[in-house]
Amino acid sequence: MKFVKFGIFALALATSLSLSAAAQDVSQDLKKAGHETKEATKDTAHDVSKGTKKAYNKTAEGTEKVADKTAEGTKKAYHKTAEGTEKVADKTAQGTKKVATKTADGTKDVAEKTADGTKKVATKTADGTKKAVD
Repeated sequence: MKFVKFGIFALALATSLSLSAAAQDVSQDLKKAGHETKEATKDTAHDVSKGTKKAYNKTAEGTEKVADKTAEGTKKAYHKTAEGTEKVADKTAQGTKKVATKTADGTKDVAEKTADGTKKVATKTADGTKKAVD
């Protein structure tokens, strides 16, 4: 009986030590998993930060290119508008000169015809007066 009691005691002691060791293994596994999760979170945050900075820089670069192209297009449009305005001004000046010349020619013709008509009327009036007096 002593031997059986000792066997039961030894078995209980071994089971207790085994359970204690298993509990320590589970605790270590949990600590390790927590540490690995912490490190993975840090790595992920670092990668997200790196990606955000890269996207920011690419956006800034793209914005600068667009601004340069817009300025270039604006200058080109300005020059085309200036050229068009100059052409229109030249055509307007030519048209004005033509109209002024034609107006002057027309006025000269009207003045000459008025003078001729006045002479004819004066002559006829003089002839009519002379006939009436005679």
